[in-house]
Amino acid sequence: MNLPLKAQVKNGKLVLDEPTDLPEGEIVELVPLDEVLARGGDFLDDEDRAALHRELDASIAEAKESKFIDAEDVLAELRAMK
Repeated sequence: MNLPLKAQVKNGKLVLDEPTDLPEGEIVELVPLDEVLARGGDFLDDEDRAALHRELDASIAEAKESKFIDAEDVLAELRAMK
């Protein structure tokens, strides 16, 4: 799926600003950006947020121990996954 999709309101209708590879007839829920930001900027539930904070704490602890991975190496690995 090619998300997020951007649309503008024109004459009372939502008009996509760019093409998509979604299949014809696909139903997509559009949520105003202000609403997403009002919810804290994401759709994490309590369990997902707790998992995120555990991972962040672990990353901070590794950084304090100088256990770093070079950003260029990470980016190269991510690009190779495509």
